[in-house]
Amino acid sequence: MAERNDISDLLTFIGREGDWRERLQEVVAEHLMPALEEFEIDNDGLVDLLGEQWSGVLWGCGFEDFLSCRYEDGNIVDLYLKRRGWKETALNRDYFAALRDTPVSLYEVSDVQPGTSMALRDLLTDADPVTVREKSASRTLKQWDRIAVRVVAERDHHVISGALLPFRTETVEFLFEGLRDALKLKKRDALRLSREQLLGCAPIFTAAWLFTELDRALSPAEIQLSNSDGDDVQFHDLRFPLASGVTQKAVAERLEGVKGFMPEGPKFWNWLAARKGRGGQAGGGLMLDTQMDGATMLGTLELKGKALLVNVNSATRAAMIEALVAEACGDLLKRPLTSIRTVEQMRNEHRGLEPQAGADEIPPEIARQLMQEHLDRHYGETLDAPIPALGGKSPRAAVRTAAGRKKVVEWLKYLENGSARHADDPIAEYDFGWMWEELGLKELRR
Repeated sequence: MAERNDISDLLTFIGREGDWRERLQEVVAEHLMPALEEFEIDNDGLVDLLGEQWSGVLWGCGFEDFLSCRYEDGNIVDLYLKRRGWKETALNRDYFAALRDTPVSLYEVSDVQPGTSMALRDLLTDADPVTVREKSASRTLKQWDRIAVRVVAERDHHVISGALLPFRTETVEFLFEGLRDALKLKKRDALRLSREQLLGCAPIFTAAWLFTELDRALSPAEIQLSNSDGDDVQFHDLRFPLASGVTQKAVAERLEGVKGFMPEGPKFWNWLAARKGRGGQAGGGLMLDTQMDGATMLGTLELKGKALLVNVNSATRAAMIEALVAEACGDLLKRPLTSIRTVEQMRNEHRGLEPQAGADEIPPEIARQLMQEHLDRHYGETLDAPIPALGGKSPRAAVRTAAGRKKVVEWLKYLENGSARHADDPIAEYDFGWMWEELGLKELRR
């Protein structure tokens, strides 16, 4: 593998040939300059924003494109193999020749065997899916990831080239728009490209990735998080001290009679309300909508020591529950002390937390079981709920049409890919197979 990827002699050869060295620089510039000029940064700024690793990969995208370029006086791979091919191994010669003739394309990843292989489906041609032997990228890529890369046939198997770019959803959309513009295709036209078209469009892949990544780096999105009531999320912790001489039992008896306070033990209640909608997008941000037994969870209450502890996620809910508790408990409780934390403060607290000696921890097998049961309930309800990505239809309703089935497949892949990216979390192990089967899409999970 390392022998095949040894391009040092080829680079030395290009560096000694003036015209070819300049041509390589021109091709690399064609890949990078549109985005660099748009964002008014130079190569040093590119390294500062994205890091040396990605700067190297981007250069590799231009280099691999250059290997396929044919000029009036020939092709650099043909020339190199003619003059210096005798110095290369047979494997290297075959690889250079195959790389010369292989276009970059956009692939969907599946059947990942970390450190060994992965299956790739070309999203821009009608080629059959292929399994590639791959050690490094297969350790980090997840099911349904999308990547721009060259898939090179090598004797009895396939490998990928060195320049690999991971494509986010917005990057894919940017790429498709760029390809349609370059090829003068209409939106309704199927985006199916020939080998020659792909060879000519290589800089568009790099530009699409670079435009979106630079935009993210220079203008990181501030996600607006709201709850199902539309309130901005701010975590309110209310501590109601028990009045002198009051017992937990006396407070618990009062709380039992409050509508919406559902007990989950003798000292703990979930504050629930009839479901208003599903979690997901809320305007330009995200909606935090926790569901339990078909209802929306508004907060929690717990008797602990000499106090009633209440947790909610907005100022409005804090005011509502303070009024409910005061009405129910009267003089059994003193006025609450309230602490408020933003989402960012919560993130910072979690980043700085260190495990405490003797702290209770949920065993991994129990955590997985609880997560499995929660997600089974959640996604079971989701199959019958309206989904914005499906045009407001439920998945069960959407699969009744061909267009709807296509949207549901993309939605399922989105869910599965997002779940797989939760490293070291029980959710990463969740199996979505039952959803594909229940919706009659099992054969499309490939």
